[in-house]
Amino acid sequence: MRNTLIVAFSIALGSLLWAQAPPPARGGRGGRGPAAPAPPSYDVRPDGTVTFRLRAPDAAAVSVSGDFVDAAQAMTKGADGIWSVTVGPLRPALYNYTFSVSGVRVVDPTNSMVGTGDRSAGSSLFEVKGDRPSPWDLQPVPHGAVHINYYVSKKFDAQRMMYVYTPPAYDTSTTKYPALYLMHGAGGIESSWFTAGRANLILDNLIAEGKARPMIVVMPYGRPGPAATIGRPPAPAPASAGGQPQTSSVVFPNDVVADVIGFAEKAYRISSRPDDRAVAGLSMGGNQTLFVGLTHLDMFRYIGAFSPVIFNQSVEQDYKDALGDAAATNRKLKQFFIYCGRKDTLFASNKSFHELLDQRQIKHTFVETEGAHVWWNWRDYLVDFAPRLFR
Repeated sequence: MRNTLIVAFSIALGSLLWAQAPPPARGGRGGRGPAAPAPPSYDVRPDGTVTFRLRAPDAAAVSVSGDFVDAAQAMTKGADGIWSVTVGPLRPALYNYTFSVSGVRVVDPTNSMVGTGDRSAGSSLFEVKGDRPSPWDLQPVPHGAVHINYYVSKKFDAQRMMYVYTPPAYDTSTTKYPALYLMHGAGGIESSWFTAGRANLILDNLIAEGKARPMIVVMPYGRPGPAATIGRPPAPAPASAGGQPQTSSVVFPNDVVADVIGFAEKAYRISSRPDDRAVAGLSMGGNQTLFVGLTHLDMFRYIGAFSPVIFNQSVEQDYKDALGDAAATNRKLKQFFIYCGRKDTLFASNKSFHELLDQRQIKHTFVETEGAHVWWNWRDYLVDFAPRLFR
């Protein structure tokens, strides 16, 4: 694959991503041996409660926040300078969290399990285990690989990246595979579905159980301009011109159709048949999913929008062709799913869009779940959506 840097992560090696940081080198304390290890940042108990601890003896205030609580939780300082708080019980899931130390956001310094983001260093992660392995857990099944690809986006005249998951046996077969184009949200980057979403492990487990067909998953960068990790920080979304609402295609443009699909299909054995092509994404990526899918019905047969941003003031203009000919749209789409949590701030706009689709007789499924705009919901959505593809 000329002009493409590909780094294959075997899952055995990739599992080191979740390992704890190594202990300090010997002799790091003036010949007195290694320093005492820092206390664990969190302790997950069998009942699902979690205690967070952070040593910050000089801090005026410390709190912890994440997708396991609705608001930041104030921590209490002990005589030893360690702040702590207990939350829960929590349902089995993978959660994110950060500390605030005297008003400064801090990623947990004792936890190397960290998600990725384009506006910050990401968030630390922890898991509450259930009685049985979760779909996103590393399990003793055949594993695929995750590749990193660099390419030049002609649409944005910029260097960009995409992560690509290839299923088990890809390297020893000659098969052309169906592909899912999977979009991240506004705070993420092309690696977010790998680091925080664990999409590769989800697909490994679903494929091993026979619940999902082997497929390639393409995870591109979703903002215009250079990828955040190899270029300047992304520009904020443009404001509405003259106070007039903008369509989603203006606010959240991407290069999936213009550049990503062509690159991926040349670099990998990906089928170019519309029946073998799906698009899905969360939040901002959910909006991009709707726009890419519903305005390119000749290219995609499967659409999965996870808590998508919906511009109700412009949806009829955004999707006028799809909405205007329900019979043609329904003939082309094999699966059209929209998922959203009832506590999500986007729930009302998602439900309104669902009702519009019903009015226009567009076949789709609207799935209401518990929870808010959080990763543990989006993983669940992928677990539910992937088995529906390419059947």
